[in-house]
Amino acid sequence: MSVTIKLENKHFPVLLKELISIISPLYGGTFLDCTFGQGGYSKKILEKQKNKVIAIDRDEEVYLYAKELEKKYKNRFNFYNIKFSEVNKIKVKSKDLKAVIFDLGYSINQIKDLSRGLSFKSTGKLNMKMGLNDFSCQEVISKMSENNLYKIFKYYGDEKYSKKISRKIVEKRKTKEIKTEDLTKIIDSAKRFKNYKINNSTKVFQALRIFVNKEITELINGLINAFYLIPVGGIIAVVTFHSIEDKIVKFFFKNYSENNNSSRYVPINKSKIRCFNLQNKKPITPSDEEIKLNPPSRSAKLRFAVKINKECNFEEFIQKFKKLIDIENLQFDK
Repeated sequence: MSVTIKLENKHFPVLLKELISIISPLYGGTFLDCTFGQGGYSKKILEKQKNKVIAIDRDEEVYLYAKELEKKYKNRFNFYNIKFSEVNKIKVKSKDLKAVIFDLGYSINQIKDLSRGLSFKSTGKLNMKMGLNDFSCQEVISKMSENNLYKIFKYYGDEKYSKKISRKIVEKRKTKEIKTEDLTKIIDSAKRFKNYKINNSTKVFQALRIFVNKEITELINGLINAFYLIPVGGIIAVVTFHSIEDKIVKFFFKNYSENNNSSRYVPINKSKIRCFNLQNKKPITPSDEEIKLNPPSRSAKLRFAVKINKECNFEEFIQKFKKLIDIENLQFDK
């Protein structure tokens, strides 16, 4: 497969200084970078000679960056082209693992590569695949029922005009194949006025990207598997970029760092085991200086927790987001 990545596209790892300040007390072990991208976090961690990094990414094109680090840090860096929900498949001595890091944003290369279709500035066939996918956005727009499209747009994008947009898509695809530029026009025509704060297509594109890449299931399984991979005393740190991601991560850390139940209407379960020590209840956000340097970082939130128990029952976590998980399992029309 030909690699189209361009090394001159500069990517700024979000909240890098803040993340390093959290994990640096654990230096002298192995760190798992679950969203390698262009390697911003990995490079910084590897600056200390006692550190090792295992990096993973579902996007096979980022191997161009990983290859550079493999040459520079032969015995201290390894890369795997897998989804982060599969971290449990990595061979690593649990006692050596100090932290698991997730950066759920997209790199500048992924956004600027218009063939990916992640941007509404793209043209041609809809794609949105981040790697190791079962289907593309083109298949979703072409084959998904009107009602299922509505659910995707409403629950993953909080799109006010979900029904109208879904109906227009189904009408349009009867006469032609819908491409990226067609989808943006459909969305514009379904909305009564132009939103000057965000592009009209933002919420629908977010919803489709989440569905195509099964981002909800990936995140939930990734967090659970990361918990079982790290030893007691290890840290899980996550940088999110939209409200659904942050809601999932917030619940995961907060609910399992407290003895009380998540609902005030349910009797307190005194036998509930605390799985995390939550040192910061509020998320860490970018400074004004970082936002000025890298405007896309403005929506980033960093949350982290320290593992304090070997076992944890995450059934409540899964049930909490079951509706979102079920939507990812919607089937195409036959």
